[in-house]
Amino acid sequence: MLRFSQSLTEVMNLGNLRVALFNYIVAKQLNEELLIRIEDLDKEKIIEGNDKAILELLTLFSIEHKAVVYQSENLKYHQKLTMQLMGSKKAFSCFCSDEKLEEISSNCKEEGKVISYDGFCETLSDETVLNCNAPFTVRIKKPESTIEFTDLLKGKFSFKPSNVDSFIILKHDKTPTYNFACSVDDMLYDVSTVIRDEKYIKNTAKQIHVRNQLNYIKNIEYIHLPSILNVNTNKEINKINDRNSVIWFIEQGFLPSAIANYLVLLGNKTLSEIFTIEEAIEWFDIKKVSNDAVEFDIEKLKLINKKHIADLDEMRLSKILGFADTDIGKLGKLYLEEVNTINEIKAKIDLIFGSKDSLEGFEYEIFDLKKCLSSAPFMDDFNELEKYIKKNIKLDDKSLSITLRYLLTGTYSGPDLSTIYSLIKNYMGEIVK
Repeated sequence: MLRFSQSLTEVMNLGNLRVALFNYIVAKQLNEELLIRIEDLDKEKIIEGNDKAILELLTLFSIEHKAVVYQSENLKYHQKLTMQLMGSKKAFSCFCSDEKLEEISSNCKEEGKVISYDGFCETLSDETVLNCNAPFTVRIKKPESTIEFTDLLKGKFSFKPSNVDSFIILKHDKTPTYNFACSVDDMLYDVSTVIRDEKYIKNTAKQIHVRNQLNYIKNIEYIHLPSILNVNTNKEINKINDRNSVIWFIEQGFLPSAIANYLVLLGNKTLSEIFTIEEAIEWFDIKKVSNDAVEFDIEKLKLINKKHIADLDEMRLSKILGFADTDIGKLGKLYLEEVNTINEIKAKIDLIFGSKDSLEGFEYEIFDLKKCLSSAPFMDDFNELEKYIKKNIKLDDKSLSITLRYLLTGTYSGPDLSTIYSLIKNYMGEIVK
């Protein structure tokens, strides 16, 4: 079993999606199942409707999974195993106030030590604990020896007991902390491989310690992926202060297939630059992913997006653009010389079908041209159209060229007009109107 975890306190960003994609690819390669775990324990910070948005995005990117579980559903197991650790004297009640903990932290900083709990409550007698009515947390005792593990991508890691610390596993409200819940859930669902961002490496040591104390002997393999840098510094994204959410990229007209292509390509040696996730499953090797942090480049994403649009079936593209006509799909692809996203293509199509009441400097010519074309018969050939116009109204070649292009496309330049006409001729009545 592999699992992808997403917190409800943050929207899914490119880094999250990359982790989800890698989990999906590796699950397929190993012929193992993928579990989606929704982290919903921090109730006060949950973004309303975020679980639905997360699952819709996973579906949009065709990330198949066996089941979806909510972390809060396992609360009884989190509490039961906490009591098991307390009963075996591997965990203890901590009555220290926030002020006391802040004092401990300050002292550690002043002395240049790793911030760690001083162990005061660990020495309290059972009688003292029983007679104390103050609110308490539960801490797991820090390990007696170094915690070691091997990351399949980054190699060996070791954490001293002071780095792991006697950390809290159950909060005042008797809900588990992140590390304890994650370690227990991975046990419950028999997870065999954990693929996640490198920022969680320190958490791995704590989670291994929890499972060691619970006498869980199955080995879990870890792969910590390098982070994606500089997404948040991108000016286009910062205009709306979006912080790299996947939804923003979808709304801007980037295809899911292109986004997935780019995220797998980042920091990776691939057989080709353009590919589908299905193709990547055949050759992808997660152990060959770069150990270095990867730089986000929206211009590169645009180029990849352009190529994925070009590879779309014309009918499918037309439906994405709001039509059901292969000619509109072909028309959309004509504009790929100028644009990179679905939104930019839509903007070009909207100009074609938009209102064009007048043109500065050619007010009379536009009026006459619209009147002429409003009563014109259907013409299959662009040359026939030009001949018909010249026969019915007096326009020199320059005026005809400028006004006809504007009337048909809403712009002054672009792809060859005769090619455009061949794709929009069936809509002339609507366009001229």
